[in-house]
Amino acid sequence: MAAVAAVAEVGSAHQFEELLHLKAKSLLVVHFWAPWAPQCVQMNDVMAELAKEHPHVSFVKLEAEAVPEVSEKYEISCVPTFLFFKNSQVVDRLDGAHAPELTKKVQRHVSSGSFPPSANEHLKEDLNLRLKKLTHAAPCMLFMKGTPQEPRCGFSKQMVEILHKHNIQFSSFDIFSDEEVRQGLKTYSNWPTYPRLYVSGELIGGLDIIKELEASKELDTICPKAPKLEERLKVLTNKASVMLFMKGNKQEAKCGFSKQILEILNSTGVDYETFGILENEEVRQGLKTFSNWPTYPQLYVRGELVGGLDIVKELKDNGELLPILKGEN
Repeated sequence: MAAVAAVAEVGSAHQFEELLHLKAKSLLVVHFWAPWAPQCVQMNDVMAELAKEHPHVSFVKLEAEAVPEVSEKYEISCVPTFLFFKNSQVVDRLDGAHAPELTKKVQRHVSSGSFPPSANEHLKEDLNLRLKKLTHAAPCMLFMKGTPQEPRCGFSKQMVEILHKHNIQFSSFDIFSDEEVRQGLKTYSNWPTYPRLYVSGELIGGLDIIKELEASKELDTICPKAPKLEERLKVLTNKASVMLFMKGNKQEAKCGFSKQILEILNSTGVDYETFGILENEEVRQGLKTFSNWPTYPQLYVRGELVGGLDIVKELKDNGELLPILKGEN
């Protein structure tokens, strides 16, 4: 596979492994895409333009559903997703169709710190703004190694356990996913280690301080409490008369089944709301138990589960869907 200014296509796991080995010394950007998603097709065009601008970078597209073993290995749960590889290792990731962010990330990795002083100053300003947004992204933000579901160090694991034990509602950021954030946050908050907890954008501290706050009973007064999951699911399923829990949202489906059910609902003309289950793992797993239904998408009317795509298709074919959505049946 020659290094030309074009986007190459990979069709098998073996071909992908060969490519990783072949391009180990350079930057490799892989677009996990699906032909049914228009946003993916648009991002392929963006990749083609980037390939012309950066001839030394390898740009590749891989159809996520056609090569499932690769998608599963790298935990691709939606399209489009972009992975950045150096030395056959993932060094960065971007979920979603964000052309400006993709362009920025490619430029950042290509430059690898060799910026002229003026550009460095500009980047520092951009980074500080980004760190401010990240630390304010939720009332309680945990910066950790890994995710709450899969912590990648003992200290991060302990921190998550403490927060869960106290039923504290928090969002998290995996510092392994972005080296710039990992290093920049040390300077931004003058704190050298991870994990670390922020409340309302203010640094509370690391594991030792959280343990002290727990021992002194101050932790519960500082951090916001999460509503019990069952109560939260009840509220979510009743948020609108017709609620669809899906991969993606009303504007952008992230799996073929969700796309089909959106098309059916849109054809009825009935108002409905959506909840993106990929954005919240707790809701994604909890709703399966709450409604005793293992798959997505899931459709609810007035808080009651109607079913998934197959049932919605049946109801449409039988002429029963519209009366159910309007609450007449």
